[in-house]
Amino acid sequence: MAYTNKMQVVYGTESLGVHGSDFSYIFSYKFGGLISLKKKGKEWLYRMPTPTFWRATTDNDRGNGFNLKAATWLGADMFTKCKEIQVTVDDHHFTELPSGPASDKFSNEETAEKVKLAFTYQVLATPKTEAKIVYEVATSGTIKVIGHYVGHADLPELPVFGIRMIMPTLATGFDYQGLSGETYPDRMAGAEKGEFHVVGLPVTRYLVPQENGMHMATEKLTITRDDTQNNADHDRTPFSLTVEQDQKPFNFSCLPYTAEELENATHIEELPPARRTVLVVAGAVRGVGGIDSWGSDVEDQYHIASDQDLEFSFLIK
Repeated sequence: MAYTNKMQVVYGTESLGVHGSDFSYIFSYKFGGLISLKKKGKEWLYRMPTPTFWRATTDNDRGNGFNLKAATWLGADMFTKCKEIQVTVDDHHFTELPSGPASDKFSNEETAEKVKLAFTYQVLATPKTEAKIVYEVATSGTIKVIGHYVGHADLPELPVFGIRMIMPTLATGFDYQGLSGETYPDRMAGAEKGEFHVVGLPVTRYLVPQENGMHMATEKLTITRDDTQNNADHDRTPFSLTVEQDQKPFNFSCLPYTAEELENATHIEELPPARRTVLVVAGAVRGVGGIDSWGSDVEDQYHIASDQDLEFSFLIK
């Protein structure tokens, strides 16, 4: 492609590719989401980003029975069904996906200044509702990511609402600007604002693995890796991906396990070998309580009501 300050847009039969000088993104119509995110030739996705609704059960959850009341969200977290995809390139909104035979009318030199894809998912709770992930790609390669949950009055309270990204290999560590240490909505009072470096992906060694590692009110996060799954790539120079706040700070956890892997282990030694990096960027997080572990619920202001719409956004740079 000749030099241009625009992005190259590749219309495939089952996907849409967006490429620049140092980035390459592929959105899949078949699977319903972003399936490849490359920065400077390094892949950052092992699994497609999906809405997430579950955090691993805590001792306090067990004590007050929240895990049983909210169990429908575990299934919704594990299984995702994309029901609608909307594509907008510059100011043109496609009424039908530019896929299959319709993609043949495009050349291999199509360009754009902005690309937007919106994936609407059926949330497989009982009863069902919807969630949406919107990606807005700029010529710089920055992706604005918007997560939206559609409230439903007949569902139990949410443990969390966010977007989960699973990366191919373990991070060597991460740096963030925000609050010190592990924080939750009801565990922020003792934290201090600053810049912090975390080595590796530490997991709190509870006797029974459970939710851990959340960081509230974060302005910027940079995750660093030095290894890929590409056997032809022998370069071990560290490389990074940065997430920044959009309109307001975000919450995140960066661990080597999914919530389901933590949930499935009854003792610390039952956790699988750490191989991936699991980033959850959360727009809403339920408090963890801890008044006691024998029945006291989380205080009212730290609940997440299911009947209200939730929306948050962040930037991938």
